[in-house]
Amino acid sequence: MTQETKKLPEIKISQTVAVLIDGNNMERSIHSEVGHDSAMLNFDELIPKLVANRSLNRLIYFREGRAISSKLAERLHANYHGSVRACHKSADIPLSIKATQLAHKVDTIIILSGDSDYVELVTHLKSEGVRVEIAALVKTTAQILRDEADYFHEITKEDWFSYKQHKGGRNVPGRSGSGGSNSNNKKTTKKTTKK
Repeated sequence: MTQETKKLPEIKISQTVAVLIDGNNMERSIHSEVGHDSAMLNFDELIPKLVANRSLNRLIYFREGRAISSKLAERLHANYHGSVRACHKSADIPLSIKATQLAHKVDTIIILSGDSDYVELVTHLKSEGVRVEIAALVKTTAQILRDEADYFHEITKEDWFSYKQHKGGRNVPGRSGSGGSNSNNKKTTKKTTKK
């Protein structure tokens, strides 16, 4: 029997995953990469890629400050039963506490951050038998954090989108990974009428 004709048994994967996002760290990293602050993660592309063939148990977006988009919170809840948590200062401590609480409820925790402050958390979670994956931009991720994690997911320009802010404060999404151009790329012209 050759390799081509031999049918391999199907393996059922039953791992559960929690995705914990350090919102401020990810936003700063992306804004630094694109050169402006009108870009954000494209969760509709990124989350399915990170979770892959596993089950999503929890998704929490931690963000410092009060200026949290209600649309982001609604979208994360509608698509992933996720939530947004406001943090008094940085997300490090609340994210670490939540990760420790979830350690006995999930098989894998994916942390979206490149901050070296999470090294001790990663070490602790692994000692509890949890697989820990880091997802972040290569440029802004501490090498010590990458080395400590079980797996590193590189976040690239395909994983975010840029939007333009129009008069009146309305945000309009642009192409994923673009420098901020409008998604339909159509020129608008004013019709002039002769009097």
